[in-house]
Amino acid sequence: MNQPPLTESEKNLLITRAEAALKKAYAPYSQFQVGAALLTDQGKIYTGCNVENASYGLTVCAERNAIAAAVAEEGGDNLTIKAIAVSNNRHVPCSPCGACRQVIAEFCTDTSLIFLSPDGYQTQTLRQLLPQEFSLSDTF
Repeated sequence: MNQPPLTESEKNLLITRAEAALKKAYAPYSQFQVGAALLTDQGKIYTGCNVENASYGLTVCAERNAIAAAVAEEGGDNLTIKAIAVSNNRHVPCSPCGACRQVIAEFCTDTSLIFLSPDGYQTQTLRQLLPQEFSLSDTF
C-alpha cells in the first residue's frame, strides 16, 4: 500500500508528541527513556513509551506500546500506520529495534519512520530499514 507523503507539519507534530511521551517512560534500570508517536492513515495519533522490567527481556519498547494503544482503540484489522516518530531523553541516534520494525510491518510496510540519526532527525520507510520482513504471505 502506498502511503501519501508525510507533510513537514505531520513530522514535526509526531516528534513533539514522541518527546512528550518519553517523559512518561518507566526506565529505572537504563535511565534511557524513549517515546513514540504514530500517525494512522485516518489521521489519529497514538503515543507510547518504553516500560522496563527487572527481567530485561520483558521490557516493552515505546513503538510497540504506541501500536498496542492504537490496536486497543481501533482494532488491528482496521489499523494502517502512516508514520512513527521515535525520540529519546539522551538525544542520541536511535532507530526502532528489529522487533519493533517487524511489529510495524504487520500494519504497513510503507510506514515512514522518523528517528534521530547522527545528522538529526531523518525519515526512512520501513521497507528501507527492513527490506524483507517476515510474512506468512507469499508476497513482499
